[in-house]
Amino acid sequence: MSFFKEFKEDLSTAAKEMMPGGEPMENLNEDFLEEGTDEALVNEKMNEIDDMLKESVAPVKQPEPATSYYQSAPVAPQVAPAPQVAPVRTAGQATEETAVITEGMTITGNVESTGSVEVRGNVVGDVRCNGKLVVTGSISGNTQSSEFFADNARIQGEIIAEGTVKVGNGSIIIGNISATSSVIAGAVKGDIDVQGPVVVDTSAVVMGNIKSRSVQINNGAVIEGYCSQSYSDIDVQNVFG
Repeated sequence: MSFFKEFKEDLSTAAKEMMPGGEPMENLNEDFLEEGTDEALVNEKMNEIDDMLKESVAPVKQPEPATSYYQSAPVAPQVAPAPQVAPVRTAGQATEETAVITEGMTITGNVESTGSVEVRGNVVGDVRCNGKLVVTGSISGNTQSSEFFADNARIQGEIIAEGTVKVGNGSIIIGNISATSSVIAGAVKGDIDVQGPVVVDTSAVVMGNIKSRSVQINNGAVIEGYCSQSYSDIDVQNVFG
């Protein structure tokens, strides 16, 4: 049977190629495919050869994936930079800027500033600033500042200052004054409430009560009202028992 011979040659060639080193199998029976061989025997031999091939061919070891330095090295977590936060300005902290209201300017409405304010013109409204308030014009409204200075000014409204209030000669104030200390050389119509000392100069005219720690009244000053040093350290009631 030429079919089995050709099959034998093909099988031997295939087995030779699959064996390690290309050597033919030593245990392969050269006579198992002779003419007249039973088909069942051929199948049995085929199964034996298949088992031999599986045992003889070593499994190919898959190469391990290469691990680079960057893959194996631990990666530090990326931390976002802290946002830049502007410094918080407190309510009473004054800036170095100075707002100037010129002589020919009239403002109707309230004025607020974190710095100082100089009023040379006219303001109809309240003026509030964290710095010093200097008035050489006129204000019709209440004022609040760290320090207050009026020079030949006209003010109708309450004056509140954290520090000193100075009313220069020629100024007219119609309203109460609250401060830490005060020097009065102009005219004031209203009560003066000062935690520290008060100096009433020669040219001063005060129509109102003065309440302070101490008061100095220079010769020539005019005061229509009463003076009280209730903020002094002396307990008047104990003095008189």
